[in-house]
Amino acid sequence: MSGTRPMQMSADDRTAGKRVARRGWKKAFRRAPGMLSGVLLLACLGLPVSHAQGETPEEKGLRIAREASARNDGFGDFTAGLTMVLRDRHGRESVRRMRFKVLEVQGDGDKSLFVFDRPRDVQGTALLTHARINMPDDQWLYLPALRRVKRINASRRSGSFMGSEFSYEDMSSPEVDEYTYRYLRDEPCGALTCTVTEQVPLDRDSGYSRKVVWQDTEELRTWRMDLYDRKGSHLKTLMLADYRQYLDRYWRAGEQTMENHLTGASTVLKWTDFRFRNNLGESEFSQTALRRVR
Repeated sequence: MSGTRPMQMSADDRTAGKRVARRGWKKAFRRAPGMLSGVLLLACLGLPVSHAQGETPEEKGLRIAREASARNDGFGDFTAGLTMVLRDRHGRESVRRMRFKVLEVQGDGDKSLFVFDRPRDVQGTALLTHARINMPDDQWLYLPALRRVKRINASRRSGSFMGSEFSYEDMSSPEVDEYTYRYLRDEPCGALTCTVTEQVPLDRDSGYSRKVVWQDTEELRTWRMDLYDRKGSHLKTLMLADYRQYLDRYWRAGEQTMENHLTGASTVLKWTDFRFRNNLGESEFSQTALRRVR
């Protein structure tokens, strides 16, 4: 991830980019690239980056986010298996296994559900998220030992999710309108060329002051994200790998590693068995359904 040599585009690349941009701008105003991945869904899907004349760094950064968002529209829903590997600063590991499903919601943020299956002491614990546009996301945590649903307050979304290096905020699907953007540069990233942008959360309750994101210029998949705390210190780095394409369109990362630079701990998320368009319904993402999770 070093170097600052700008990418040179051919005439054919520029022409193709303009055609894609004309199609994408009509529907590119909602979902941010991502996560996962939020950070977790973060499948980082996108279009070739077109180069408009006279753009400011802010305009270019926003356009890139919208282009990446447009490529993820229309997936409907998907499910996946998930292994979470927690490592402390001494390299000691603990492993948890989960199920995940997400429902695309037209005109609003997506709905998602994580359910822990193993080990036994966390079995049945579940996190339900209703992402919102231009307002705080709704999140609820079901604790089977207490048989109750706990709402995650907006001011506590920066807290650790189940002892991992991912926060509750990281577990929510980001939306384009929740950030301001600034294009920084293009640079080599492995065998690819990446565009580097800065994203600043508009939510005052966010645990981050800014994010610096590396996306390849061909597909706008996110490969790295540097996360800075509210004091401006480099708190964490998220690395993504093992991308695969589904339905000839949707890219999903098979592995995500979050490293905490203050504690030396890290968490790896390994995704498997992606299945799209399962006809999931709204009722599967309610608080009532959360209590019935098995």
